[in-house]
Amino acid sequence: MFYCGIDVAKRKHAVAVLDERGQARKAVFETENTQAGMDTLLGVLKDLGGEIAIGLEATGHYWLSLYDVLTKHGYPVTVINPLQIAAYRKSGLRKLKNDRTDAIWIADFLRIANLPASSRDIPSIMQLRELTRFRFWLSEQIGDCKRKLLTILDRVFPEYEKLFSSVFVTSSRALLQEAVSAQDFAEFDLRELTNVLHKASRSRFGAEKAQQIQEKARQSIGVGFLADAARLEMSCLLAQLELLDEQQVELDQAIETLMNTIPQHITSIPGVGLPTGAAILAEIGDVHRFENVDKLVAFAGIDASVHESGQFKGTQMHMSKRGSPYLRLAIWQAASMSVLHNEELKAYYHKKRAEGKAHGVAIGAVCRKLLIRIYVIIQQNRPYVVRELAPANP
Repeated sequence: MFYCGIDVAKRKHAVAVLDERGQARKAVFETENTQAGMDTLLGVLKDLGGEIAIGLEATGHYWLSLYDVLTKHGYPVTVINPLQIAAYRKSGLRKLKNDRTDAIWIADFLRIANLPASSRDIPSIMQLRELTRFRFWLSEQIGDCKRKLLTILDRVFPEYEKLFSSVFVTSSRALLQEAVSAQDFAEFDLRELTNVLHKASRSRFGAEKAQQIQEKARQSIGVGFLADAARLEMSCLLAQLELLDEQQVELDQAIETLMNTIPQHITSIPGVGLPTGAAILAEIGDVHRFENVDKLVAFAGIDASVHESGQFKGTQMHMSKRGSPYLRLAIWQAASMSVLHNEELKAYYHKKRAEGKAHGVAIGAVCRKLLIRIYVIIQQNRPYVVRELAPANP
């Protein structure tokens, strides 16, 4: 049995090979991150003969191509968290650190810990991670676009925002394609304004709404001399918003298609929708890399941190916000929806609020409880079971 440790880098990987006793089978060598380098590594592994376990650190995205090549050739590969190797290195007597010694530490850790090969779902999970992280970015772009649009309206027609349940409903967007400033709406032909509203809202709005808009426009304190600039800016932002919305729909369809290929029960939890569930699943990856649920909570950065210095001990605890910000955001979104759709977590949220906790603190507590349930569901590969609430005391 041989243990191959690979310290991954951008241009060159360091490779160490140990036998069952931890003795070096071959001197540590470097292989370039190219096809020729991959072929050299495969040749070395083939010459070893016997059974081979390969471990490599999940360093950035540079390990992906290496993982892809090795698994395609049938080698079992264990993807190891760099923090685990750092902790194992501290347990040794030698303090020297370079790429070559790191490769030895990785191989030895793989030998001692007897880690299983990483899940075969890694390619699907990595694709899912790419898509869900891009979706977070796309959502930020949509939000930024909407904020800019509202800023323009706040200058040229600040009263407009209260005329609709949302500035971004279909009927409002259709109007803003035709007019932007208060002056534009005040001078708009009432019959034409009514027709635009009637068509865009599918007969929900008509003459009464058109008159209301014009009355507000005539009394507006909007800045008139910015009207020309506002029209151009609004036209560009509405076009961007439409494109971004279309891209998000396309992205959600791709995420749904990919999720259908992955055995999962995370979306069986009330309040956890498909995009949010996909993001959580993608960020957690192989749940078995977390020894217990506390490790996963820490990875999400929702564990408590207390500030202490000398004799001072802080009494207020805050989220540590370490680990994956994407997982933390997804869990927060899921918790926010769970307190609306999950009766058990809703009751827990209101219990925390009754104890005097602020909304954010109560949602943070729900985050932890929800993540514990997610950990169990993924680890045991079973659907979520809705628990019956105990009847309230009379």
